Amino acid sequence: MLKLSKLTDYATVILGFMAKDNSYVHAAMEIATATGIALPTVSKILKLLVNADVLISTRGAKGGYALARAPEQISVAAVISAMEGPISLTECSITHQGCEQASGCEVRGNWGLINQTIHNALESITLADMIRPAKTAQPIPEEIRIPVSSLYRR
Repeated sequence: MLKLSKLTDYATVILGFMAKDNSYVHAAMEIATATGIALPTVSKILKLLVNADVLISTRGAKGGYALARAPEQISVAAVISAMEGPISLTECSITHQGCEQASGCEVRGNWGLINQTIHNALESITLADMIRPAKTAQPIPEEIRIPVSSLYRR
């Protein structure tokens, strides 16, 4: 199962809050209050996002945090990478070191393909997409039944 950490989940909540008013500089305390995430956790996440160039920080009385780019230019892949490190389903998707089976592995290339496909999907979704209201699920059409006998010509 693929599962992101709570910090990554919280990072998307924080960034979603910030993206709603992209022109504004947000204080850590304001973000914590608005999102309900504890201030120490918010501060830790903000620092990681600044280090990954997802956010910029400004010191001083009117300082705070702002998005480094427009929400349309920040991908979910960038957020996940900032919080989790390189996106990888298997160890060999990043490096061939550390796997005892690498030399004889016949599926390694396919894991790489799967990893790249997932990375591309995450790269195609932006922070702007994440703050849009979710589309309601389309109802699944009922199964269409065709009697087998109607398939034969008489």
